[in-house]
Amino acid sequence: MENNHAKLLNNIEENIASCILGKSNEVKLLMTALLAGGHVLIEGVPGTGKTMLIKALAKTIQSDFRRVQCNPDLLPTDITGFSIYHPKDERFVFTPGPILTNILLVDEINRASTKTQSALLEAMEEKQVTVDGKIHALPQPFFVMATQNPIEFEGTYLLPEAQLDRFMMKLHLDYPERQTEKKLLLSQGMKRPIDEISPVTDMSTIESIQQYIQSTHVAESVVDYILSIVEATRNHDSIFLGVSPRGTLALIQAVKGLALINQRDFATPDDVKFLIPYVFNHRIILHTEAQMRGDTVDNIMQSIVDGVHVPKRLEK
Repeated sequence: MENNHAKLLNNIEENIASCILGKSNEVKLLMTALLAGGHVLIEGVPGTGKTMLIKALAKTIQSDFRRVQCNPDLLPTDITGFSIYHPKDERFVFTPGPILTNILLVDEINRASTKTQSALLEAMEEKQVTVDGKIHALPQPFFVMATQNPIEFEGTYLLPEAQLDRFMMKLHLDYPERQTEKKLLLSQGMKRPIDEISPVTDMSTIESIQQYIQSTHVAESVVDYILSIVEATRNHDSIFLGVSPRGTLALIQAVKGLALINQRDFATPDDVKFLIPYVFNHRIILHTEAQMRGDTVDNIMQSIVDGVHVPKRLEK
């Protein structure tokens, strides 16, 4: 069964990569987060393929897909839905918002007001929305990919650290390399690559894989390795806010997903080291003095990881 899953996941990656050139690492991370039941925040300048990436994923796994374009006047009910009173029936009828879907793309989340951001992130955490006192469960699996532009600050509302913590991963999409962009230009022709994508699987299969990876073995030595890194972030002189327990749990889930993608039924320290920049770094806040010295989260986290002993043997 594991081999079948690994083969299917490889087909999904190849399908997405066929229209998102030069982003194999990002595709793998997106798949890891999906399988681990987490959500992803992608930062990058406009036109680097953020929206195309999530569209390709949604089309590949044949899922219900909705998109929300954020702006300052977007209301929480524009996302969660609202109730309308029907005089004839003498009752309120719930009109679902776009969040009641399998895959939700939230474009430019930092353009939404803090109130709207809170409503969205609460739904991501609780997997439900409450409208007029009634709870509406979100479809499962439920996956959110939010994007934000790192260079525009006018008319934006930065996500507070407590809300950033709700995202399992934060990725950066940079400009493609010259040869990749050349290949992209030559491959466009008369059709867009996204139009050529066919479904490889469906959401029920993805849900079964999500359940399957819970049996992935994470050795006690790997858990201790993760905890040593986490404790180092909480005790580092340059770090004001270290990794939260939610972040630790997110990493455990992510390494399980990555292990299956790498065709293993157990996690390794290499899985942990690969995922730490994407799962931990956006949860770290540096002291002001450290920022003034020119320290960066990336550099400090790399020094922490380099200083923690890596387990050599994995007990079964």
